[in-house]
Amino acid sequence: MNIVVCIKQVPDTTEIKIDPVKNTLIRKGVPSILNPFDKNALEQALRLKDQYGATVTAISMGPDNAKEVLREALSMGADKAYLVTDRAFGGSDTYATSYILSKAIEKLGPFDFVLVGKQAIDGDTGQTGSSIAEHLKISRLSYVLDIKMEGQKCVVKRQVEEGAEIVETKLPVLCTLTKESNKPRYATIKGKIDSLKAEIGEIHLDDIKDIDTTKIGLKGSPTRVKATFTPKRQASGEVMKVVNPEKTAKELVGKLLEAKLV
Repeated sequence: MNIVVCIKQVPDTTEIKIDPVKNTLIRKGVPSILNPFDKNALEQALRLKDQYGATVTAISMGPDNAKEVLREALSMGADKAYLVTDRAFGGSDTYATSYILSKAIEKLGPFDFVLVGKQAIDGDTGQTGSSIAEHLKISRLSYVLDIKMEGQKCVVKRQVEEGAEIVETKLPVLCTLTKESNKPRYATIKGKIDSLKAEIGEIHLDDIKDIDTTKIGLKGSPTRVKATFTPKRQASGEVMKVVNPEKTAKELVGKLLEAKLV
């Protein structure tokens, strides 16, 4: 069984700041981390490997420093890692990114699962995973909590508003994992040492022969980010002094009814 896990290097959002003049993210000095939701996807892949036997390949698109998260994936137990990188890919939005990744996945050969986090914490669009499935023309299951195999089909437990549902599907399939799906394992010391010595493959534009260059990079991206800003905080409310609890309670209920909050 071959499993591809798409991971992304993102800025640590606990330390993100926004330039008040330019309204852009200040990335200088902000540490980069492996997207937390992608860690859940990687953990699910490793659990499938432990239970059924599989080759787990981690793939990421970005500049050379994105190899850091690929080494983290290797240290956790991934078997192979590839960085999709090229200047021509710069400026890609979610559509162009998903197209490039789908072509890179096809180049890596036959696969049974493509696992991704449900969203990235920097953009929060949740679009890339689903778009990859569309480009690959395979089934897609979102908000996945668990995956089990029954013969040649997989049985997936996924989160829905009312609780959870069980879905059966044939392979290949793309699944997006939630943070509720599992608790990612810690890398072992040996895993970390081995990951530093491991070779990370690179996939460039010239390596993908059948790619449509009108669908990549800034020119191939149908969307643009016009502005990024922090919403202004508007504190409003009324403090009610309690002199007579019964009277204050009736007054409070009256105000809530008037505001149609109860």
